[in-house]
Amino acid sequence: MGYGYEEWASQFDGAVVWTWDGPAGPARPVLPDGCMDLIWTPGRLRVAGPDTHAFEVTAAERGRCAAIRFAPGTAPALLGVPADELRDRRVALDDLWPGAEVRRLTEHIDQDPDPAAALERLALRRAADTGPPDPLTVSVAAQLGRGRSVAATARSVGLGARQLHRRSLAAFGYGPKTLARVLRLQRALALVRAGTPYAEAAHTAGCTDQAHLAREVRNLAGTTLGGYLARTGYEASANSDTPQPSGSSTTA
Repeated sequence: MGYGYEEWASQFDGAVVWTWDGPAGPARPVLPDGCMDLIWTPGRLRVAGPDTHAFEVTAAERGRCAAIRFAPGTAPALLGVPADELRDRRVALDDLWPGAEVRRLTEHIDQDPDPAAALERLALRRAADTGPPDPLTVSVAAQLGRGRSVAATARSVGLGARQLHRRSLAAFGYGPKTLARVLRLQRALALVRAGTPYAEAAHTAGCTDQAHLAREVRNLAGTTLGGYLARTGYEASANSDTPQPSGSSTTA
């Protein structure tokens, strides 16, 4: 693993492998993104469930680690548990899988010179046994991620509102309206980080206006947009609502 935070596309469809190896820094918020993570730290495997609010990563949790972040809707089949059972939770993998198996897997990854690659191989082997995720909910996540409305998405996959809500709870951890909000906020943040002014980012991402985006950041992150960006390596310039880089960002 390289020093600091790194991430790259996984061979597991839609997933991202990430690593952290560096000194413990100040706590940083991790915003909801609809994803679930399988995380290795020496001697331990755990799962980060889907969040509905910002999760504070403390200095004590910032030791050496490797993880695979699964795209919305793709982890429950692999883990063998509905996503809503893990909502806003961090759980030990041996709470979900047999303890003896998890101990063996943990020891194997501990001994591997490339824990991230070993973790990715574990996910790929497990997926070969469990089969692919539900293609319907994968389609739902993709459509909502592009900004399509919940109603239009439901029609496209042939589900009524109640059916879609039930399937979404198991796949994403929450209903489609919440997932749509989470993914819209992520689109807006990606635009802002790329230098797009707040108002333009809000409109392009699908918010009504900049005030709407500000409310969503407050509700999901518990802070202002400028405050969140400053804590994660960006800050707004004095005479513009376009953020300027202020150092490297590390998100675990």
